[in-house]
Amino acid sequence: MLVGCFGIQRVSVTQQFCLSIFGGEGNRGLVKGKDLKQGAKMRLVGLTGGIASGKSTVSSMFKHNHIPVVDADIIARDALKKNSGGYKKVVAAFGPDILQDDGQVDRLKLGRIVFSDASKRQLLNRLLAPYISSGIFLEVLKLWIKGHKVIILDIPLLFEAKMDKWTKPIVVVWVDPETQLRRLMERDNSTEEDARNRINAQMSLDLKKSQADIVIDNTGSRQDLQERFSEVLSHVKRPLTWTEFWLSRDGALSALLGVIIGVLAGKKFFW
Repeated sequence: MLVGCFGIQRVSVTQQFCLSIFGGEGNRGLVKGKDLKQGAKMRLVGLTGGIASGKSTVSSMFKHNHIPVVDADIIARDALKKNSGGYKKVVAAFGPDILQDDGQVDRLKLGRIVFSDASKRQLLNRLLAPYISSGIFLEVLKLWIKGHKVIILDIPLLFEAKMDKWTKPIVVVWVDPETQLRRLMERDNSTEEDARNRINAQMSLDLKKSQADIVIDNTGSRQDLQERFSEVLSHVKRPLTWTEFWLSRDGALSALLGVIIGVLAGKKFFW
């Protein structure tokens, strides 16, 4: 999740978006969910989780294995940069009190506002959603142009933002509620009440787990996580389906070449 999107340790604002996920992570392995289905595009792998689940750690592991990651939290952060379109809309809606002395958005203050008021959270969602969704699209397009056939979409609010329909397989980093609560309290040095409030502000990990293609059970050690990640990596890097291939850059170029050859052959035959 986002490292300090709103300044509250780790606050996440993404697609739909900006639910203020105050996220961090933990550690462990893989439990397979539903059978993997064929992707609808060049393989876009959805990666999500919850606060103190370990998603950011898994995202870093993909990067370490040279698989490109589109991080929705970084895009969300950019959407609030000073004088950007998102910045202007948010400041107009929430007022100058959310600004720091240097004119940048005080993410800590804005995070507290939207975390405590669902209507304001929804307002922030509506204001930033177009900028974040277009930012994700552009990043994917850049990677497609470079010829990448497998891309990880690291989106904390993958299901809430309805972006799960664009990704396959969907990888959920899961921990049990007790572990999640304990890790969050230890990480942020927060009270149990505050930690529970943050966890309850998100879609439950159990519900996300039920909708996943691959579930990474991260309740164990970092070594456990590394071992299970290796299993996930083999699934993600498996050969593309024909559908995925034709929608990759190489597939598109192959199709274009086929059309050109067909046109030239047709000219020679008929003319």
